[in-house]
Amino acid sequence: MREVAVIGVGMIKWGELWEKSLRTIFVETALAAMDDAGVDHLDALYVGCMSSGLFVGQEHLGSLLADYLGQKPIPAARVESACASGGLALRLGFIDVASGMNDIVLVAGVEKMTDLNPNEATYALGTAADQEYEGYHGVTFPGLYALMARAHMEKYGTTREQLAMVAVKNHDHGSLNPLAQFPFKISVEAVLNSPLVADPLRVLDCSPITDGAAAVILAPVEVARKLQKPVVKIIGTGQATDSIALAQREDVTWLEAVYQSAKKALAMADKKIEEINIFEVHDCFTIAEICVIEALGLVERGKGGQAVEAGLTRIDGRFPVNPSGGLKAKGHPVGATGVAQAVEVVEQLRGEAGARQVKGACFGLTQTMGGTGGSSVVHIFAVE
Repeated sequence: MREVAVIGVGMIKWGELWEKSLRTIFVETALAAMDDAGVDHLDALYVGCMSSGLFVGQEHLGSLLADYLGQKPIPAARVESACASGGLALRLGFIDVASGMNDIVLVAGVEKMTDLNPNEATYALGTAADQEYEGYHGVTFPGLYALMARAHMEKYGTTREQLAMVAVKNHDHGSLNPLAQFPFKISVEAVLNSPLVADPLRVLDCSPITDGAAAVILAPVEVARKLQKPVVKIIGTGQATDSIALAQREDVTWLEAVYQSAKKALAMADKKIEEINIFEVHDCFTIAEICVIEALGLVERGKGGQAVEAGLTRIDGRFPVNPSGGLKAKGHPVGATGVAQAVEVVEQLRGEAGARQVKGACFGLTQTMGGTGGSSVVHIFAVE
């Protein structure tokens, strides 16, 4: 199996992109990644997209996007795993290059979500839950994550203020990211006083509806070493699944798929979690980040809230989590999130993250999950 490097990254500013279509934001982002890599052709394309059929009425993205990028007749395919779609696309692109099948592979993620009204968007996102046993009874993702939050608070003593601190921290980081949807700071008081969505979660505990895209170019490491930039490799990848419905899990506060996917990725990379310098993780709701850092092994079970309160997850903390601003501040165009996490880690390892640069970062981890953790993908990155 060949070593695989990221030789180019691209991303546009995320938000409510009314004047742009799904294909437009994809092409802009893909061209930025190709320019960064210095390539004018591709061997293959993987695009992560959760629900373009429901959001914009467009399926068959492989054909559409390869065409509008000017790269037909290359093989191209859409990849879907709910909010983990972009992460899974990256894994498949990695496997493609590592196997020797193709040399220059574009992995992108894209979602156009704001063309629907809020109720329609909620329905589209809800298809990532168990439709018979959850969706049919009216539960939405804010409700499901609220159940997880309440259970975590009851079991471990996690406080409402600690949940708010996740949002405050990520907005602090996001205020340093010019491509973030909401690049501004908030306070604990603002979170606690924002409208209630599903007790105990409030509006400012929730990631937004977002239009956006992100892209990376993968190639054998030998190609990367010929370029005039730091060589960033993907040295580990892991994927796992769990029951899609919360009611079927032994413990709704524990993300088994995250634990298993991280275990596989770290083993492949031959690294311990303590050796990783930067983490981009799935904070679709504030409780999600707390549960994820516990499942990754950054802290003991039940200690995630305390870690956030102690400042351990800030850019200058022991284990910086979501220096990009995370899904909370950067935005969450669901299919693009996993690829955008890779863009952030690559820029950090290259030393190109500007005001949010994590000092001395040599190893990075990305983690993204579908639904309430029914699927999870983890990647480990290293700079030579």
